[in-house]
Amino acid sequence: MRRLTVVQLLPALESGGVERSTLEIAAALVAAGHRAIVVSAGGRLIPALQASGGEHVTMDIGRKSPAVLRHVPALRRLLRDGVVDIVHARSRLPAWLGRIALAALPAARRPRWVTTVHGLNSPGRYSAVMTSGERVVCVSDTVRDYVLRHYPATDPARLRVIPRGIDPAQFPRRPHPDPEARRQVEQRHPQLAGHDPLLLLPGRGTRLKGHADALQLLATLRAGPFPAAGLWLPGAREAGREAYIEELEAQAARLDVATAVAFTAPTSRIAEAYAASDLVLQLSRKPEAFGRTVVEALAVGRPVLGWAHGGVGELLERLQPQGAVAPFDPAALATTATALLRAPPRMPDGIPCTLQAMQQATLELYAELAG
Repeated sequence: MRRLTVVQLLPALESGGVERSTLEIAAALVAAGHRAIVVSAGGRLIPALQASGGEHVTMDIGRKSPAVLRHVPALRRLLRDGVVDIVHARSRLPAWLGRIALAALPAARRPRWVTTVHGLNSPGRYSAVMTSGERVVCVSDTVRDYVLRHYPATDPARLRVIPRGIDPAQFPRRPHPDPEARRQVEQRHPQLAGHDPLLLLPGRGTRLKGHADALQLLATLRAGPFPAAGLWLPGAREAGREAYIEELEAQAARLDVATAVAFTAPTSRIAEAYAASDLVLQLSRKPEAFGRTVVEALAVGRPVLGWAHGGVGELLERLQPQGAVAPFDPAALATTATALLRAPPRMPDGIPCTLQAMQQATLELYAELAG
């Protein structure tokens, strides 16, 4: 295949799943001999992009203000003068600017247009731009079904399901139990010492992640079959979320589980966190597009318990159906948690959603469009 130049558009390079996927595809492009350019407002992930051989062009194309239109001429020049083959938009406002810039170029010199639907955004004209690609990448079958349901005029032939993926080398299978992982975690978080079994719910400090459901589950387990159970919530404690943490701490006190739960900042050692736990929770109140936690935890060898909706339900049905629970049924959640803790299910022999598979499928899509 000839050398391609691919431009990815997104608001910023700070953190998150969209940003991670952007860097992963940029690295794959460079490794395959292509040129990878990312346009965003910048952020702390720029050094990682550049270390992989990718290039960054700073434009604040995600700022929700009429002033954002001033970037269209510069974006048009980049697409025209850079001899770009593919433009890949990963967010709504950057996608609108990308379409405006492309429309002003002669059809014969216009790069091919790709969009990725990373989330289950509120349907409407603003979000519809993410279905405008000549190829529309859906990060799960859940997303594909969502697109076809809310945008029925979309040609199914333009949709490509390319699941997000993990690097198996970063999430190697660990023994269960894993005393060394537990010791390391307890050294950093002494409040977790002595709790067995240990439940883990990684996620940002927002109500959507289901922290309240996890606290209620902990109380039920401690009042029944597992009086020494504990719960770790890495990521719940973050700047600007102090009022939310106070709310959760008050709930924990009311449920009499305050000494059995740890609200901490995000951990950079998430694979070790999985290994130290006995059961991983994925209780997002809002259906998620993919559910990376499910794949990561199962790769390490830990059972997952989650609401059976969205991408999480899709992955559980495929990889570990014993952990899927009808959404928002606390009794069923406790019953299923007890079953998983007493008799952990056999883990999948292999995790199909790998980083390498995602990168290869995306590069093949680019090659298909570029001829």
